Amino acid sequence: MHKLILASILTFTFTDAAFAAMRTVTLSVPGMHCAVCPITVKKALEKVPGVTKVSASLEKKEAVVTFDDAKTSIRALEDATFDAGYTSKLEEPDKGGAAK
Repeated sequence: MHKLILASILTFTFTDAAFAAMRTVTLSVPGMHCAVCPITVKKALEKVPGVTKVSASLEKKEAVVTFDDAKTSIRALEDATFDAGYTSKLEEPDKGGAAK
């Protein structure tokens, strides 16, 4: 009985830790200027270990990336876009609700 309880506790602990590590951020990628640019940025970001989802928008000049915070970092994401030919920077959330 104790082993079953311990196994349940460990399962929930590791499962919660895995979900807690997931993070979604928006990177500003101002150098995107044509229809191929978002495709290139997306492919570069998808190659980063720990990245689970990427969407890139030419119109917004940004990439939204979901990744495992335990496996990669914002710096690694920025480096991946740089290596593909595009500078990127983490967009900070709008704290004041003011219009851009």
